[in-house]
Amino acid sequence: MKNRFSTRSIIHFVFAALAFLAAGAAHAAGDVGETAKQATNWTAIIMFMMFVLATLGITKWAAKRTRSASDFYTAGGGITGFQNGLAIAGDYMSAAAFLGVSAAVMSSGYDGLIYSTGFLVGWPIMTFLLAERLRNLGRFTFADVAGYRFRQGPFRAFAASSTLVVVAFYLIAQMVGAGQLIKLLFGLDYWIAVVLVGTLMMVYVFFGGMAATTWVQIIKAVMLLAGVSFMAFMIMLKYGFNPEALFADAVRVRTDIASRLPGATPESAQKAGLAIMGPGGFIKDPVSAISFGMALMFGTMGLPHVLMRFFTVPNAKEARKSVLWATTWVAYFFILIFIIGFGAITLVLTNPEMANTETGMIHGGAGASNMAAVLVAKSVGGNMFYGFISAVAFATILAVVAGLTLSGATAVSHDLYATVFKGGKARVADELRVTRITTGVLGVIAVLLGISFEGQNVAFMVALAFAIAASANFPVLLLSVIWRGCTTRGAVAGGFLGLISSVALTVVSPSVWENVLGNPPGSALFPYSSPALFSMSLGFIGVWLFSVLDGSARAREEHQAFEAQQVRSETGLGAAGATAH
Repeated sequence: MKNRFSTRSIIHFVFAALAFLAAGAAHAAGDVGETAKQATNWTAIIMFMMFVLATLGITKWAAKRTRSASDFYTAGGGITGFQNGLAIAGDYMSAAAFLGVSAAVMSSGYDGLIYSTGFLVGWPIMTFLLAERLRNLGRFTFADVAGYRFRQGPFRAFAASSTLVVVAFYLIAQMVGAGQLIKLLFGLDYWIAVVLVGTLMMVYVFFGGMAATTWVQIIKAVMLLAGVSFMAFMIMLKYGFNPEALFADAVRVRTDIASRLPGATPESAQKAGLAIMGPGGFIKDPVSAISFGMALMFGTMGLPHVLMRFFTVPNAKEARKSVLWATTWVAYFFILIFIIGFGAITLVLTNPEMANTETGMIHGGAGASNMAAVLVAKSVGGNMFYGFISAVAFATILAVVAGLTLSGATAVSHDLYATVFKGGKARVADELRVTRITTGVLGVIAVLLGISFEGQNVAFMVALAFAIAASANFPVLLLSVIWRGCTTRGAVAGGFLGLISSVALTVVSPSVWENVLGNPPGSALFPYSSPALFSMSLGFIGVWLFSVLDGSARAREEHQAFEAQQVRSETGLGAAGATAH
């Protein structure tokens, strides 16, 4: 399939964007304003530009190989289990994981572990419950799996709606991280950084599809794992590889900062310092802790851009291998992120060039705490390593946003346009054109939301996306593949119930109602930080109740079709035909 846009035009566009960034950096170098933007680091900028050009080369290569819908959506199913495991880990090691979790550990200490454990423990469940079934039943999207025996029109409408909502919330975190990173590197205003990054990142999906996204993820995952390994090694080297010494120094720093606050006493300062070694700093009650943990654990199995990854491998064996490798890399990564978060307390918060040592706040205004890991890199490795980690952090955001945008665009083009509106008879060229139009729309939405949520911790924003995925997608996906009694009516009604309740409770929770919308403290209508405990329960109850109450002839046909679905999901018989398009 010929691309309407020439490679030369893409290169011209990217060079123009890079030139604009460089010009902005040169201007900002002589004008560091009240937001305390960092001095321009030309080493970091050069490495950043080198990475952009390298990924542009990958996109050019992928565009030449993209000749069909299968090539665009799933890289033709030709990715190995090991490669896909790295790509899945790359999807998971997003701005939220690298920037947000390290910032959460720096701010809340022990409570930051809830992100690490919550993000990780969903993978064993994925391995045993869903990985093989996903590969055997699916083609391009999770709706292919969950809607295998259901009426396509209403079910695809739900699947596309939930996918777009999850993608939108997930994109917020990536855009906030991208904006803060480019602001730090180039000294640009935050909103300009978000707009430029959003525009640049759309190019990769627009032209390269899943092949480009996958290889950018793999390269990024390798570089990020190498980078965090070096950072954690250097931090532990400083403390003689004694974790107790690191934690004790972090408590000392937090105690010193607390002692300088107005009205502080030695007892209150000591209590504040020790607080980072116990729970309660971020999650303050058992209900919030359970709900938050459920969102992170079960949301993993409802993330559309992660579920799409299982369709890029040739068979179920490679799908299981993908999860095994992904779990290994993600577990290793989060152990190191915990060390880096405590290292940020001792290395960054005590450095007057990086933070206000009186208040313990990183220079740069709202959202600057998300840059803790990048500043740790500068502390342990100097400007060269700082440039490398900055480029890797941008690669992290670029690759994850590409995967997110691709999954959202696929939901519109494949689930709605090709399957529902065209009855499965859409031309490949038309379907891909709809994908690219949707990519542009999602890019604009991501930029607008990224600007609106500037001051939020990016890990927490991703946790909200996980809560929605756990409430809407996971109940439908799980029950549709393991329960004979699940029907179209139950899946659609329960899915929408979980989706609407999770979004509504998120909006009226303190994190959005007060922190984003600016309403007075204590005015939030929903008191907990995550809605998953309530909205996921509603989703499961809705799927079960409306399925049980469905006595239609269509429902009986769907019950009978369960045997054929189960045979294919367990054995893979017929799966090869689904990927031969």
